[in-house]
Amino acid sequence: MNRFRLFRRKQINSSVETLTSLANLNFSRQILQGRKRLITKGGSLNAERLNIENRHLYLRDIFTSLLDLKWTYILILFSLSFILSWLLFASIWYVIMTIHGDFNNKSSSNGTEHIPCVLGIKTFSGVLLYSIETQQTIGYGTRAVTEQCTGGIILLIIQSIFSLIIQSLWIGLVYTKLSRPKRRRRTLIWSRVAVISLKDNYLTFQCRLADMRFHSTLIEAHIRMYFIRKRQTKENEIIPLTLYDMNVGYDEGKDRLFVNWPVIIEHKIDFKSPLFEINKENLTKEKFEILVILEGTIEPTGMLTQIKTSYMPNEIIWAGRFSRMIRFDEERYIIDYAKFNSVYQDNVTKEYSAKQLQEIDQNNL
Repeated sequence: MNRFRLFRRKQINSSVETLTSLANLNFSRQILQGRKRLITKGGSLNAERLNIENRHLYLRDIFTSLLDLKWTYILILFSLSFILSWLLFASIWYVIMTIHGDFNNKSSSNGTEHIPCVLGIKTFSGVLLYSIETQQTIGYGTRAVTEQCTGGIILLIIQSIFSLIIQSLWIGLVYTKLSRPKRRRRTLIWSRVAVISLKDNYLTFQCRLADMRFHSTLIEAHIRMYFIRKRQTKENEIIPLTLYDMNVGYDEGKDRLFVNWPVIIEHKIDFKSPLFEINKENLTKEKFEILVILEGTIEPTGMLTQIKTSYMPNEIIWAGRFSRMIRFDEERYIIDYAKFNSVYQDNVTKEYSAKQLQEIDQNNL
């Protein structure tokens, strides 16, 4: 089985490494000065939600709401939940011991020595320490409830059960947050730009995807692509964000990917494609965004993850091709990630749209 050797990844976030004879596109400048996008290059939604009513509904899904919090708030809530519970149960213990007469330092009415509710406690500080020892099952041995205190025995049972519940909840929450598949996208990289060029006599939209991880890959990875733009209905209603599906080979199984090496994702521009009437001249004048979504199962955890990116018109190079990254060297394949964003000019692809090319072919028949 061929063994792969990966070159150290260089700065993927830099502009395209090679752009030969693309004088009509000052591409690096256009990337920096591009229009506002709906989906960021990192896959986040660039939108702000205002005037949301019934925010209390977040509490009905408290577990997910906690998972969405930042680690700072998680640690604060984690500490407060334990400190407040220790103080709460310490206060209840203090009330029970006061009623029992543990702090009066008096003998019982029949002259016998008073047996306290909890041994070894004389102040509230001792009560607090006992509450912590009970809830955290520390048990230093100097403080212990006696059989003379029925209320204390009941409270001991309640606090022990509460301790198991709260610790289980926090362990599950922290583990789930640590293992969330959201972070897996950090090692899956998209090409900074996309290209439109001829392939097998068809005009295609292409972008590149690579998985930086070598031993842990995605299982059952599949791709989707959408065209997002404003649409006006026949009734003059404006729909600001309309999704149009872009076929990436569902009928042929090309949407299912094997990402052990970099792959180029292709969308064939035919009469069903939203890019059918777009040519080189009007490409940068159009207002649209192409959303690309990768979904797959993380091998070590079995969790489903989703990675997104998008391409604006000024991030699409007409008549460009991605440079070859893979070559064979003696006994193994070499994958050079320095060429991941490298693009060169294609002299075969003309400036015509897919519709214009189709009309030219029909006229030549």
